[in-house]
Amino acid sequence: MALVLNDRVKETSTTTGTGAMALAGAAVGFITFATGIANNNTTYYTIHNQGTNEWEVGLGTLDATSANLTRTTVITSSDGGTAVNFNTGTKDVFCTLPAVKTPDLSLIHISEPTRQEA
Repeated sequence: MALVLNDRVKETSTTTGTGAMALAGAAVGFITFATGIANNNTTYYTIHNQGTNEWEVGLGTLDATSANLTRTTVITSSDGGTAVNFNTGTKDVFCTLPAVKTPDLSLIHISEPTRQEA
């Protein structure tokens, strides 16, 4: 099992509750988790219940068939950082890179290249 990130990975789901999200297929113009992440791998995800204030960002694990995304670790959410008990409706489920997982580039010193004299 590897941590995999990929661009344009987005599916929908109508799953309710706090359990694994059953993935229902790629949104138009996007690829599936099966294609972009692959079976048994982990990825960072966002889930948003369309038309509501319900959302969650976390680390998830795709099952052996890539049909379900288990919400392994919730990083932040509309429920104060705990797993959201999603109500009915269509959810967008997509691969993301959470802000808390990005490096602080202000801590990196990049020097200007030195000029070589001819």
